[in-house]
Amino acid sequence: MGALEAIVSAVLGYLCGTIPFGLILTRWAGLGDVRQIGSGNIGATNVLRTGSKKIAALTLLCDALKGTIPALAATWLYGPAAGIIAGLAAFAGHLFPVWLGFKGGKGVATNIGVLFGWFWPLGLIFLAVWIAIAFLFRKSSLSALTASLLTPLWAFLFHRIDLLIPTLVIGAAIWIKHHENIARLIKGTEPRIDLGKKG
Repeated sequence: MGALEAIVSAVLGYLCGTIPFGLILTRWAGLGDVRQIGSGNIGATNVLRTGSKKIAALTLLCDALKGTIPALAATWLYGPAAGIIAGLAAFAGHLFPVWLGFKGGKGVATNIGVLFGWFWPLGLIFLAVWIAIAFLFRKSSLSALTASLLTPLWAFLFHRIDLLIPTLVIGAAIWIKHHENIARLIKGTEPRIDLGKKG
């Protein structure tokens, strides 16, 4: 992979990652500006606070795909190293979208998508851990923190050493973006996932 291929992978990955599906879909559904609701985040967990499970699920899917598609495309075009670059760039684009003043989401769904694009067993395990913790504790943030903490370990156990540093970087970013959630978890004031609303 040459410098041009690396740049193309990074730019296309970033641009895909910047698409604010949470904002677009909530406005399309007539639910208002998701940035004015709950935590103000554009991710699926905050979209769920609008009361529409369908739009939240669609946001989750779209935010994941914007990580999977560039990672797979760059891998197919230029090789695995380009796929890693594109995936990291897509994740960064979701966290820091230029269109929203670099104020984006926390990257959990996009990370899941990127993992599926890099090495699908990692994505599947991340998703399984997230669901298990969410089912037990009803805390979305705790699910994300636990799953992201374990991902580099799974990469090591699967002998995907090439993914060790990328998953560590993404995991660290997820923990940093969840610093307020961590503080609330420690205090015992972190809100639970509410699945009782219809829509």
